[in-house]
Amino acid sequence: MCGIAGMIDWRAATPADALRSIGEAMIDTVRHRGPDAGAVWVEAESGVALGQRRLAIIDLSPGGAQPMHSADRRYVITFNGEIYNYRDIRRELQAAGRPMRSESDTEVLLEACALWGVEAAIERAVGMFAFALWDRRTRSLILARDRLGIKPLYYAATPERVIFASQLKAFRATPDWKPTIDEDSVVGYLRHAYIAQPRTIYREAQKLAPGHILTLREGTAPVPKCFWDLRGIAIAGQRRNDPAPDANEAVERLDALLRDAVGLRMIADVPLGAFLSGGIDSSTVVALMQAQSSRPVKTFSIGFHEAGYDEAHCARQVAAHLGTDHTEFYVEPRHALDVIPYLADWFDEPFADPSQIPTYLVSELTRKHVTVALSGDGGDELFAGYNRYLWTQRLARAVKLVPRPLRGVSAAALRALAPQTWNRLFAFVPASWRPALPGDKLHKITTLLDNPEPDAIYRRLVSQWERPEEVAVAGLEPRGPLWDASIAKDFPDLVARMQFLDMVSYLPEDILTKVDRATMAVGLEGRVPLLDHRVVAYSWSLPLAFKVRGGRGKWLLRRVLDRYVPRSLVERPKMGFGVPIDAWLRGPLREWAESLLAPTRLTADGLVRVEPVRRAWREHLEGSRNWQYPLWTVLMLQAWRARWA
Repeated sequence: MCGIAGMIDWRAATPADALRSIGEAMIDTVRHRGPDAGAVWVEAESGVALGQRRLAIIDLSPGGAQPMHSADRRYVITFNGEIYNYRDIRRELQAAGRPMRSESDTEVLLEACALWGVEAAIERAVGMFAFALWDRRTRSLILARDRLGIKPLYYAATPERVIFASQLKAFRATPDWKPTIDEDSVVGYLRHAYIAQPRTIYREAQKLAPGHILTLREGTAPVPKCFWDLRGIAIAGQRRNDPAPDANEAVERLDALLRDAVGLRMIADVPLGAFLSGGIDSSTVVALMQAQSSRPVKTFSIGFHEAGYDEAHCARQVAAHLGTDHTEFYVEPRHALDVIPYLADWFDEPFADPSQIPTYLVSELTRKHVTVALSGDGGDELFAGYNRYLWTQRLARAVKLVPRPLRGVSAAALRALAPQTWNRLFAFVPASWRPALPGDKLHKITTLLDNPEPDAIYRRLVSQWERPEEVAVAGLEPRGPLWDASIAKDFPDLVARMQFLDMVSYLPEDILTKVDRATMAVGLEGRVPLLDHRVVAYSWSLPLAFKVRGGRGKWLLRRVLDRYVPRSLVERPKMGFGVPIDAWLRGPLREWAESLLAPTRLTADGLVRVEPVRRAWREHLEGSRNWQYPLWTVLMLQAWRARWA
């Protein structure tokens, strides 16, 4: 795991010393991603500087150092990630007569690219990666990003030069980098709490999409090429005409796939452990780790004193059953206050999933003991674990029971009273029948009455601000996959459609971004075995009944876990990895939030409108509505603006 960066001056007009200085400055911005070593390779006659910060995981010797030349000296690579099956590929290379000089997976990837070409090399690889490969003969740069987007890769290309890096902040170390904020990206961010690829917060930079490579040459326009098509794989899996597999055979097959995926990700020359929440996904990963380990696996979890957010006791019970070496840490509001000033540094474009805080804290705890940690991310998307997969269809059916003429009348009637008024009226309802913040919930229901179609309800459930263009000062919302009508044709089943949409948006842009930045902030390598591409392909071949059964998701994954952990330890309502931001904003975080949401500050920064933000802040403080997630998007945007813009 590493941080990479580089620059190509197509004019070859930058002196060698200047190229080296630029490269060193770029990789210094991502030093936290690779605290063990750093180096820059320069070829002034071609205008090239490639740099890397190393977190040594496999082959800790200098033989694994980067940037690395191929044996024939034609190619130079700077690589972030891991090729887990590198030993198998290494044997194949040796059989083909390719000389190998180290035990490094970087060398295996490099020589595979040199012998077979980039696409053929990647096709053989099981791993996570983002890399840049310079071809000295053709004077071309190839950028590549792994299939699911586990590792990040940014680039900015002009006719004069190309710059690339693991994180956007590295671009600031290059001469003449004067970016402009993409106002359309701001609008999209206010809806999603992240900026979806290929956009970034800057007009001048882009993200390379998961499963894509990009070949850059002087005088040619950059056109990314897909090498692994998740949509095609998912469609093919759904349309298989094979008889439905026997349930026992499916459990056996998934168990074997997961066991292999986990086992490959336990290969490391440094201490290794796992995050454990006590939920289905992380418990499955840890169970399969312990089944393949001769000593107790090191596991880590964090808890909260707020009961509605605390799962530490569940993790403790699973750890005790499996016999792991377990460590836990309880989060106080002061810990969040300590972390918040650094969030804009680690997430160097606006990002607003509040679980970024506990993810960082559990990473910090884990890094004190190990250098690599496995996690259970991806299980919800693959095996239909999110509550919204079940709720969306139910909500749509319930709303459609209301005659169409009455929907508009009902919505208007509910909106006629302010949320605070509804809260006061509900005070006369017995506590056992009274929901929390009834006025807030009733006002949210009105948005469903306006458009009860399932896809519209799904969009509402995954949105922070329902109408972000009314919150942003300027810009138009980009129309991404959520508005792509062709997806409904390819995925006629609603649950499968939502799974696919999450896998191409929420998973890479939120979940994997969060895990990458939080782990890398402390020099910890995070590995996600459930997102092994072979597991992904198998999950899409399964009938929906193997995912959702009895009103619950993850049916098949639960049956695998049954082999290792008693159901009584893991069968409970889904909680998610959240933090009590709603209460913290009214309490210990209030002063910090008020400083960023002050009317004068909002006006001066010029990204969001004062009135809707201040109204939401006022209602949140009064307790009449819960605006925690929309407000968090504005707070993180303002914090980013203060740090970088």
